Amino acid sequence: MPRPIAKAYDAMTTDIGNWSETTVAGHPCFLFEPQQRNPHGYVAIYLHGVHLGRLQDKIEFVSEFEKYGLPVIAPVTQRSWWTDRICSEFDSQISAQQHLLENVLPFIAERYDARPPQIGLFGTSMGGQGALRFAYKFPDLFPVVAAISPAIDYHERMRRDDEDPLWLQYESTEEARQDTATLHIHPLNWPRHQFFCCCPEDVDWLESSERLRMKLYSLGVPHTCELEVCGGGHGFPYYGKMASRIVEFVYEGLEKERRRIV
Repeated sequence: MPRPIAKAYDAMTTDIGNWSETTVAGHPCFLFEPQQRNPHGYVAIYLHGVHLGRLQDKIEFVSEFEKYGLPVIAPVTQRSWWTDRICSEFDSQISAQQHLLENVLPFIAERYDARPPQIGLFGTSMGGQGALRFAYKFPDLFPVVAAISPAIDYHERMRRDDEDPLWLQYESTEEARQDTATLHIHPLNWPRHQFFCCCPEDVDWLESSERLRMKLYSLGVPHTCELEVCGGGHGFPYYGKMASRIVEFVYEGLEKERRRIV
């Protein structure tokens, strides 16, 4: 059975813009509706981080969603790490990956009449690595992806904490490492538009972004990354600093996909 919305979402904050809450297959999901939707039916999916941080009160993001007329769907999957493993905090029967593919995408098709490649994917921290993993595993579904401070090498959390919830998904750190975004890159089939960024002061996750950059470069996979702009380390101050660039990248990527198929 689905768990209640985590405490981070129950905090009293003032929403900016037209947000609402719904359920998708019994799980909470937040929706942003711009005052005027973009003319090509583009939609963005936001994948949250491990602390379930909200975008509802983040003017840096909301103003960009309004600017580009982007509806945003933000499903909630607890500390699932957006994997294809069962996370009991989220659901005992379906993985976060299955939920996104089998429930969220059909919901978007029904509510917004949008289907790949009209859908852009972006996330922060846990959700950033999740967005990259989805795009590397399913590049035809998610040809446009952007990640802020992606927590790519999440198996390192297991080395630091014997009680980390990831131990309920994986039997060993090596099993988890084999399931990280970097290990899902296909040298001949990758998302055509990918961007990731990480603050140089992010002591936990910068190294894995650098490692991803080196692998993409060695494979000759086109990508855009920003690992030089400082913003205070890991957290929403840095996320907000990169918001305009992220949303612009997603919108422009969707535009390129539209022109490509037309």
